[in-house]
Amino acid sequence: MVNARVTIPADELREAFVRSGGPGGQNVNKVASKVELRWTPATSLALTFDERTWVLQRLGGRLTLDGELIVTSDRYRDQPRNRADAAEKLAAIVRTALERPKPRRATRPSKGSKERRIAAKKRRGAIKSGRRSGGETLH
Repeated sequence: MVNARVTIPADELREAFVRSGGPGGQNVNKVASKVELRWTPATSLALTFDERTWVLQRLGGRLTLDGELIVTSDRYRDQPRNRADAAEKLAAIVRTALERPKPRRATRPSKGSKERRIAAKKRRGAIKSGRRSGGETLH
């Protein structure tokens, strides 16, 4: 489950198990505990057309040439925990990709901020004019 509206069906996910490095001693050489989870957002039925377009745009750099998003996990020594971790990673990535930026509301600078900005510019100009030979300084 990605969020309240979007749930990726299990049949859209492809899992592969490979041997991983890291902790585990000799067990690492025998057990394929690393999980590689693949999902293709372009063909997913979990997303609406607008969501799919948005997600493909946001995840463009993370997708393979075939349009797959690959998430791996080898954090744990056992396969079931890595499967759960990879699923959570995928959900977090898709959840982040689905977020829309908050629209910017145009604001105007206040009268006081304009006056402070102009006063600061005048002070700075006075400092610079004081560096010139024969220049007068304003305080």
